[in-house]
Amino acid sequence: MGKIKSVNPATGELNEEFDLYSQQVVNQKIGDSRKAFAQWKNEPLCERTFSIECVGEVLRDRKEELAELITKEMGKPIRESLSEIEKCAWTCDYFAKNAESFLASEFVETDAEISGYVYEPSGVILSIMPWDFPFWQALRFGIPAVAGGNTVLLKHASNVPMCALEIENIFIEAGFPEGVFQTLLIDGNTASSLISRDEINAVSFAGSRPGGERVAGAAGKSIKKFILELGGSDPLIVLEDADVDKVAKAAVIARFQNCGQSCIAAKRLLVDEKIAADFTEKFTEHVRDLKIGDPMDNATDMGPMAGEKQRNILEEQILLSKNNGAKAILEGGKTDDEGYFYKPSVLSNVSEKAPVVVEETFGPVAPIITFNNEEDAIKIANNTEFGLGASIWSKDKQKAMRMTKHIEAGVITINNIVSSDPRLPFGGMKKSGIGREMYRHGMLEFMNVKSMKVY
Repeated sequence: MGKIKSVNPATGELNEEFDLYSQQVVNQKIGDSRKAFAQWKNEPLCERTFSIECVGEVLRDRKEELAELITKEMGKPIRESLSEIEKCAWTCDYFAKNAESFLASEFVETDAEISGYVYEPSGVILSIMPWDFPFWQALRFGIPAVAGGNTVLLKHASNVPMCALEIENIFIEAGFPEGVFQTLLIDGNTASSLISRDEINAVSFAGSRPGGERVAGAAGKSIKKFILELGGSDPLIVLEDADVDKVAKAAVIARFQNCGQSCIAAKRLLVDEKIAADFTEKFTEHVRDLKIGDPMDNATDMGPMAGEKQRNILEEQILLSKNNGAKAILEGGKTDDEGYFYKPSVLSNVSEKAPVVVEETFGPVAPIITFNNEEDAIKIANNTEFGLGASIWSKDKQKAMRMTKHIEAGVITINNIVSSDPRLPFGGMKKSGIGREMYRHGMLEFMNVKSMKVY
């Protein structure tokens, strides 16, 4: 039987290792999920939302412990891990409060005496999630899914098994019935093989484009609903009239939080050429001021990358981009420390064909690209297969709002960094995904709509 290992990215030391679940255990878990669904879907909505409130309470009561677990397993600074847990708890509150209105049935006037529609849960949802926000990614899908009466089987990323198991424990601690939310310690091939099984009704996937293609293919072949939240190459667009001091500081957070390992990080900094020199100088100064080190230290701004593989991929992308003409304003690279640390890199003179522009970069590198005017900025921003998020920075908010109509992205912010919010739908265009998470739209993705007429 294979093993799954949890390694501390800051030290390279083994946290713990686990046996992958046998086929017998997987079958048992799936069976438990089916049995739980038969009962959970019929629980009054007020009981389901009360249970979700309890999850939020557990998260808050244990937030320091859970944040340390995140940091120990995937390396983000403890401050960011605490914020992640707090955001998960807030999301529990939000869906507990709003699930009733989101799922309300509606009467519609037709030729019948009575007509309308109701929402009913889809069933057992297989959730395949990434490691960059191990609690948030799993719960921003899982909370509205179970609120709607579905049950969830979580296949988490292989480098965060301790987080995955603890998420299941939190649901148990909050009083959820056995089988409503379970974790599967399985590999990717086993997860893919589950999609075609009759007991699985739908799939939610967040991760890379190749992984999304495999999930979509398997789900489509089985005629099953799927949601894909894939990668991004978000542009941060700085117009000539922007507050350069403000945006230079914000851009450091937008690009380097979570060590740059976020689908909605600002991966391309697009700056009007008339202010590019000023912006570049101030931005680079702020990057130099980042404190890189022990992620358990509250003073640390940036911890290690999540693993050696991710670090090597980033290093190759930067090297090939330099070979393609990119210049290092700030030279990054591996450090001599234990663990998977990588100093941030800032690049200029970046070709439109450079890997740091064409591909998704999942690490601390910031390419600065200049543009001539707004039309040029829009063209560069859209010159990517991705369309997840974008931000526009300008003192003229009306002008920035007019630009949003032409930016191909599912989430756009003006004068702030891109972030996901349970109060708004979240998802991408183009190769950044299919479907939406959060808000009412995300909750309804895994609800069946049943129309009825009475004559």
